[in-house]
Amino acid sequence: MHFIRSGALAAGAVALSLGLGTAGAKAQEFINVLTGGTSGVYYPLGAQLSNIYGETIEGARTQVQSTKASVENLNLLQQGRGEIAFALGDSVKSAWEGEEEAGFAQPLDKLRGIAAIYPNYIQVVASQESGITSFEDLKGKSLSVGAPKSGTELNARRIFDAMGMSYDDLGKVEYLPFGESVELIKNRQLDATLQSAGLGVSSIKDLSVSLPITVVSVPASVAETLGAPFQAATIPAGTYEGQAEDVPTLAITNILVTHSDVSEETAYQMTKQLFENLDEMVAAHAAAKAISLEAGPKGVPVPLHPGAERYYREKGLM
Repeated sequence: MHFIRSGALAAGAVALSLGLGTAGAKAQEFINVLTGGTSGVYYPLGAQLSNIYGETIEGARTQVQSTKASVENLNLLQQGRGEIAFALGDSVKSAWEGEEEAGFAQPLDKLRGIAAIYPNYIQVVASQESGITSFEDLKGKSLSVGAPKSGTELNARRIFDAMGMSYDDLGKVEYLPFGESVELIKNRQLDATLQSAGLGVSSIKDLSVSLPITVVSVPASVAETLGAPFQAATIPAGTYEGQAEDVPTLAITNILVTHSDVSEETAYQMTKQLFENLDEMVAAHAAAKAISLEAGPKGVPVPLHPGAERYYREKGLM
Protein backbone atom coordinates (compact mmCIF):
# COMPACT_ATOMS: atom_id res chain seq x y z
CA MET A 1 0.00 0.00 0.00
CA HIS A 2 1.24 3.48 -0.82
CA PHE A 3 0.66 6.32 1.62
CA ILE A 4 1.24 10.04 1.23
CA ARG A 5 1.02 12.21 4.29
CA SER A 6 0.73 15.95 4.11
CA GLY A 7 3.76 17.37 5.93
CA ALA A 8 1.94 20.56 6.82
CA LEU A 9 -0.74 18.48 8.44
CA ALA A 10 1.64 16.38 10.44
CA ALA A 11 3.23 19.60 11.74
CA GLY A 12 -0.22 20.99 12.50
CA ALA A 13 -1.11 17.79 14.34
CA VAL A 14 2.01 18.10 16.51
CA ALA A 15 1.22 21.76 17.24
CA LEU A 16 -2.30 20.83 18.29
CA SER A 17 -1.13 17.96 20.47
CA LEU A 18 1.25 20.36 22.20
CA GLY A 19 -1.57 22.81 22.74
CA LEU A 20 0.06 25.29 20.35
CA GLY A 21 -2.82 25.31 17.85
CA THR A 22 -5.08 28.29 17.43
CA ALA A 23 -7.61 28.90 20.18
CA GLY A 24 -10.80 26.94 19.59
CA ALA A 25 -9.14 24.69 16.97
CA LYS A 26 -11.49 21.90 15.90
CA ALA A 27 -10.93 18.35 17.14
CA GLN A 28 -8.50 16.54 14.91
CA GLU A 29 -10.12 14.86 11.90
CA PHE A 30 -8.46 11.96 10.08
CA ILE A 31 -9.23 11.66 6.36
CA ASN A 32 -7.95 8.57 4.54
CA VAL A 33 -8.50 8.85 0.75
CA LEU A 34 -8.96 5.43 -0.93
CA THR A 35 -7.84 5.35 -4.57
CA GLY A 36 -6.58 2.59 -6.88
CA GLY A 37 -3.34 1.36 -8.45
CA THR A 38 -0.57 3.95 -8.85
CA SER A 39 -0.65 3.72 -12.68
CA GLY A 40 -4.38 4.58 -12.88
CA VAL A 41 -6.22 7.92 -12.59
CA TYR A 42 -7.74 7.50 -9.10
CA TYR A 43 -4.30 7.62 -7.46
CA PRO A 44 -3.00 11.01 -8.72
CA LEU A 45 -6.43 12.58 -8.18
CA GLY A 46 -6.69 11.06 -4.70
CA ALA A 47 -3.20 12.28 -3.79
CA GLN A 48 -4.18 15.80 -4.85
CA LEU A 49 -7.50 15.58 -2.98
CA SER A 50 -5.58 14.52 0.14
CA ASN A 51 -3.32 17.59 -0.24
CA ILE A 52 -6.30 19.92 -0.78
CA TYR A 53 -8.11 18.60 2.30
CA GLY A 54 -4.94 18.88 4.35
CA GLU A 55 -4.53 22.52 3.41
CA THR A 56 -8.18 23.61 3.61
CA ILE A 57 -9.97 21.56 6.29
CA GLU A 58 -9.11 22.83 9.75
CA GLY A 59 -7.63 20.21 12.07
CA ALA A 60 -7.49 17.55 9.34
CA ARG A 61 -4.74 14.95 8.98
CA THR A 62 -4.88 13.24 5.61
CA GLN A 63 -3.32 10.36 3.75
CA VAL A 64 -3.85 8.66 0.39
CA GLN A 65 -4.01 4.87 0.12
CA SER A 66 -3.32 2.85 -3.03
CA THR A 67 -5.84 -0.03 -3.28
CA LYS A 68 -7.35 -2.47 -5.76
CA ALA A 69 -9.90 0.31 -6.48
CA SER A 70 -13.72 0.27 -6.56
CA VAL A 71 -14.77 -2.99 -4.88
CA GLU A 72 -12.06 -2.95 -2.21
CA ASN A 73 -12.67 0.77 -1.56
CA LEU A 74 -16.39 0.30 -0.97
CA ASN A 75 -15.84 -2.65 1.39
CA LEU A 76 -13.22 -0.61 3.31
CA LEU A 77 -15.67 2.32 3.66
CA GLN A 78 -18.34 0.00 5.07
CA GLN A 79 -15.77 -1.13 7.68
CA GLY A 80 -14.91 2.50 8.53
CA ARG A 81 -11.36 2.06 7.19
CA GLY A 82 -11.42 5.17 5.01
CA GLU A 83 -13.34 8.44 4.88
CA ILE A 84 -13.67 9.03 1.13
CA ALA A 85 -13.15 6.75 -1.87
CA PHE A 86 -13.20 6.72 -5.65
CA ALA A 87 -15.46 4.06 -7.19
CA LEU A 88 -17.21 3.23 -10.46
CA GLY A 89 -20.94 3.97 -10.58
CA ASP A 90 -21.95 0.39 -11.40
CA SER A 91 -19.82 -0.95 -8.52
CA VAL A 92 -21.46 1.54 -6.12
CA LYS A 93 -24.89 0.37 -7.27
CA SER A 94 -23.89 -3.31 -6.85
CA ALA A 95 -22.49 -2.58 -3.36
CA TRP A 96 -25.68 -0.85 -2.22
CA GLU A 97 -27.75 -3.79 -3.50
CA GLY A 98 -25.36 -6.42 -2.06
CA GLU A 99 -24.59 -8.16 -5.34
CA GLU A 100 -22.50 -11.14 -4.27
CA GLU A 101 -21.09 -11.87 -7.73
CA ALA A 102 -19.68 -8.34 -7.79
CA GLY A 103 -17.80 -8.89 -4.51
CA PHE A 104 -20.34 -7.71 -1.92
CA ALA A 105 -21.47 -10.42 0.49
CA GLN A 106 -24.30 -8.21 1.78
CA PRO A 107 -25.67 -4.72 1.04
CA LEU A 108 -23.22 -2.00 2.12
CA ASP A 109 -25.75 0.14 3.95
CA LYS A 110 -23.32 2.72 5.36
CA LEU A 111 -22.28 4.09 1.95
CA ARG A 112 -23.18 7.73 1.28
CA GLY A 113 -22.54 9.84 -1.81
CA ILE A 114 -20.31 12.92 -2.02
CA ALA A 115 -20.32 13.59 -5.79
CA ALA A 116 -20.57 12.16 -9.28
CA ILE A 117 -17.23 13.14 -10.83
CA TYR A 118 -15.65 12.30 -14.24
CA PRO A 119 -16.48 9.35 -16.50
CA ASN A 120 -14.33 6.23 -16.84
CA TYR A 121 -13.91 5.11 -20.43
CA ILE A 122 -13.67 1.47 -21.38
CA GLN A 123 -10.34 1.38 -23.20
CA VAL A 124 -9.49 -1.83 -25.02
CA VAL A 125 -5.99 -1.61 -26.42
CA ALA A 126 -4.10 -4.26 -28.39
CA SER A 127 -0.60 -4.42 -29.81
CA GLN A 128 -0.79 -3.81 -33.56
CA GLU A 129 1.10 -7.05 -34.24
CA SER A 130 -1.66 -9.08 -32.49
CA GLY A 131 -3.89 -8.32 -35.50
CA ILE A 132 -6.84 -7.39 -33.24
CA THR A 133 -8.94 -4.64 -34.84
CA SER A 134 -12.44 -5.35 -33.44
CA PHE A 135 -13.87 -6.61 -30.14
CA GLU A 136 -14.78 -9.94 -31.80
CA ASP A 137 -11.11 -10.34 -32.81
CA LEU A 138 -10.30 -10.90 -29.11
CA LYS A 139 -11.55 -14.48 -29.56
CA GLY A 140 -8.62 -16.86 -29.16
CA LYS A 141 -6.29 -14.03 -28.03
CA SER A 142 -4.86 -13.18 -24.60
CA LEU A 143 -6.45 -10.30 -22.67
CA SER A 144 -5.94 -8.76 -19.23
CA VAL A 145 -9.30 -7.77 -17.73
CA GLY A 146 -8.01 -5.90 -14.64
CA ALA A 147 -7.40 -7.02 -11.06
CA PRO A 148 -9.80 -9.81 -9.91
CA LYS A 149 -13.23 -8.48 -8.84
CA SER A 150 -12.06 -4.89 -9.49
CA GLY A 151 -14.48 -2.35 -10.98
CA THR A 152 -12.65 -2.79 -14.31
CA GLU A 153 -13.07 -6.57 -14.23
CA LEU A 154 -16.79 -6.25 -13.42
CA ASN A 155 -17.11 -3.89 -16.40
CA ALA A 156 -15.29 -6.41 -18.61
CA ARG A 157 -17.59 -9.26 -17.56
CA ARG A 158 -20.72 -7.20 -18.29
CA ILE A 159 -19.43 -6.08 -21.70
CA PHE A 160 -18.52 -9.62 -22.76
CA ASP A 161 -21.99 -10.75 -21.72
CA ALA A 162 -23.67 -7.92 -23.69
CA MET A 163 -21.57 -8.85 -26.75
CA GLY A 164 -22.76 -12.48 -26.51
CA MET A 165 -19.23 -13.53 -25.54
CA SER A 166 -17.49 -14.81 -22.40
CA TYR A 167 -13.96 -15.23 -21.07
CA ASP A 168 -14.15 -18.80 -22.42
CA ASP A 169 -13.83 -17.31 -25.92
CA LEU A 170 -10.39 -15.95 -25.08
CA GLY A 171 -7.15 -17.86 -25.61
CA LYS A 172 -5.98 -16.71 -22.18
CA VAL A 173 -7.33 -14.41 -19.43
CA GLU A 174 -5.02 -12.42 -17.17
CA TYR A 175 -6.34 -10.65 -14.05
CA LEU A 176 -3.74 -7.90 -13.69
CA PRO A 177 -3.59 -4.22 -12.72
CA PHE A 178 -3.02 -1.66 -15.49
CA GLY A 179 0.75 -1.26 -15.16
CA GLU A 180 1.48 -5.00 -15.14
CA SER A 181 -0.83 -5.60 -18.13
CA VAL A 182 1.11 -3.03 -20.16
CA GLU A 183 4.48 -4.57 -19.21
CA LEU A 184 3.29 -7.97 -20.49
CA ILE A 185 2.16 -6.44 -23.82
CA LYS A 186 5.55 -4.69 -24.15
CA ASN A 187 7.25 -8.05 -23.54
CA ARG A 188 4.98 -9.68 -26.16
CA GLN A 189 3.46 -11.99 -23.55
CA LEU A 190 -0.06 -10.52 -23.88
CA ASP A 191 -2.13 -9.35 -26.85
CA ALA A 192 -4.49 -6.82 -25.28
CA THR A 193 -5.68 -5.05 -22.15
CA LEU A 194 -9.11 -3.76 -21.10
CA GLN A 195 -8.85 -0.77 -18.78
CA SER A 196 -11.71 1.20 -17.27
CA ALA A 197 -10.12 4.58 -16.58
CA GLY A 198 -10.09 8.30 -17.31
CA LEU A 199 -8.90 9.36 -20.76
CA GLY A 200 -5.14 9.65 -21.05
CA VAL A 201 -4.44 7.07 -18.34
CA SER A 202 -0.66 6.84 -17.84
CA SER A 203 -0.49 3.06 -18.36
CA ILE A 204 -1.87 3.25 -21.95
CA LYS A 205 0.10 6.43 -22.71
CA ASP A 206 3.24 4.53 -21.72
CA LEU A 207 2.27 1.57 -23.94
CA SER A 208 1.44 3.78 -26.95
CA VAL A 209 4.92 5.35 -26.97
CA SER A 210 6.59 1.94 -26.56
CA LEU A 211 5.04 0.08 -29.51
CA PRO A 212 2.34 0.51 -32.18
CA ILE A 213 -1.14 -0.07 -30.70
CA THR A 214 -4.74 -0.40 -31.85
CA VAL A 215 -7.49 1.17 -29.74
CA VAL A 216 -10.39 -1.27 -30.17
CA SER A 217 -13.97 0.01 -30.37
CA VAL A 218 -16.90 -1.16 -28.22
CA PRO A 219 -20.20 -0.81 -30.16
CA ALA A 220 -22.76 1.76 -28.94
CA SER A 221 -25.37 -1.05 -28.92
CA VAL A 222 -23.60 -2.47 -25.83
CA ALA A 223 -24.49 0.69 -23.88
CA GLU A 224 -28.15 0.25 -24.87
CA THR A 225 -28.07 -3.41 -23.77
CA LEU A 226 -26.44 -2.64 -20.41
CA GLY A 227 -28.37 0.56 -19.63
CA ALA A 228 -27.47 3.08 -16.89
CA PRO A 229 -24.89 3.84 -15.62
CA PHE A 230 -23.28 2.78 -18.95
CA GLN A 231 -23.45 5.22 -21.86
CA ALA A 232 -22.03 5.44 -25.38
CA ALA A 233 -18.89 7.59 -25.57
CA THR A 234 -15.87 8.36 -27.75
CA ILE A 235 -12.12 8.22 -27.18
CA PRO A 236 -11.04 11.27 -29.21
CA ALA A 237 -8.37 10.89 -31.92
CA GLY A 238 -4.92 11.71 -30.58
CA THR A 239 -5.65 10.64 -26.99
CA TYR A 240 -2.80 8.13 -27.41
CA GLU A 241 0.29 8.06 -29.62
CA GLY A 242 -0.60 6.70 -33.07
CA GLN A 243 -4.40 6.87 -32.50
CA ALA A 244 -5.44 8.65 -35.70
CA GLU A 245 -9.23 8.36 -35.39
CA ASP A 246 -12.03 8.73 -32.84
CA VAL A 247 -12.90 5.34 -31.30
CA PRO A 248 -16.45 4.53 -30.07
CA THR A 249 -16.65 2.98 -26.61
CA LEU A 250 -18.60 3.07 -23.32
CA ALA A 251 -18.32 5.39 -20.34
CA ILE A 252 -19.37 4.95 -16.70
CA THR A 253 -19.47 7.80 -14.19
CA ASN A 254 -17.10 7.65 -11.22
CA ILE A 255 -18.48 8.48 -7.79
CA LEU A 256 -16.78 9.89 -4.70
CA VAL A 257 -18.26 7.94 -1.79
CA THR A 258 -18.07 8.31 2.01
CA HIS A 259 -19.90 6.55 4.86
CA SER A 260 -22.59 7.44 7.38
CA ASP A 261 -20.22 7.65 10.38
CA VAL A 262 -18.32 10.60 8.86
CA SER A 263 -19.57 13.82 10.49
CA GLU A 264 -21.84 16.19 8.58
CA GLU A 265 -19.26 18.99 8.83
CA THR A 266 -16.43 16.84 7.45
CA ALA A 267 -18.58 15.57 4.55
CA TYR A 268 -19.65 19.17 3.85
CA GLN A 269 -16.01 20.32 3.76
CA MET A 270 -14.92 17.34 1.61
CA THR A 271 -17.60 18.27 -0.95
CA LYS A 272 -16.98 22.02 -0.82
CA GLN A 273 -13.17 21.82 -1.07
CA LEU A 274 -13.36 19.42 -4.04
CA PHE A 275 -15.42 21.86 -6.09
CA GLU A 276 -13.62 24.99 -4.90
CA ASN A 277 -10.22 23.57 -5.89
CA LEU A 278 -10.98 21.98 -9.26
CA ASP A 279 -8.03 23.74 -10.94
CA GLU A 280 -5.68 21.84 -8.63
CA MET A 281 -7.44 18.56 -9.46
CA VAL A 282 -7.03 19.24 -13.21
CA ALA A 283 -3.33 19.96 -12.61
CA ALA A 284 -3.03 16.45 -11.10
CA HIS A 285 -4.77 14.73 -14.06
CA ALA A 286 -6.61 16.00 -17.15
CA ALA A 287 -9.52 13.58 -16.48
CA ALA A 288 -10.66 16.05 -13.78
CA LYS A 289 -11.60 18.56 -16.52
CA ALA A 290 -14.88 16.63 -16.75
CA ILE A 291 -15.81 17.24 -13.07
CA SER A 292 -18.54 19.87 -12.67
CA LEU A 293 -20.52 21.17 -9.71
CA GLU A 294 -23.81 20.92 -11.65
CA ALA A 295 -23.30 17.18 -12.22
CA GLY A 296 -22.16 16.54 -8.61
CA PRO A 297 -25.48 15.48 -7.08
CA LYS A 298 -26.81 13.74 -10.23
CA GLY A 299 -26.96 10.00 -10.80
CA VAL A 300 -25.36 9.00 -7.49
CA PRO A 301 -26.66 5.44 -6.83
CA VAL A 302 -26.59 5.76 -3.00
CA PRO A 303 -28.13 8.42 -0.71
CA LEU A 304 -26.10 11.63 -0.54
CA HIS A 305 -24.37 12.29 2.79
CA PRO A 306 -26.28 15.07 4.65
CA GLY A 307 -23.06 17.14 4.59
CA ALA A 308 -22.82 16.90 0.79
CA GLU A 309 -26.53 17.64 0.49
CA ARG A 310 -26.07 20.79 2.58
CA TYR A 311 -23.39 22.05 0.17
CA TYR A 312 -25.52 21.36 -2.94
CA ARG A 313 -28.50 23.05 -1.29
CA GLU A 314 -26.37 26.15 -0.60
CA LYS A 315 -25.44 26.18 -4.28
CA GLY A 316 -29.09 25.92 -5.36
CA LEU A 317 -28.68 22.45 -6.85
CA MET A 318 -31.12 20.51 -4.65
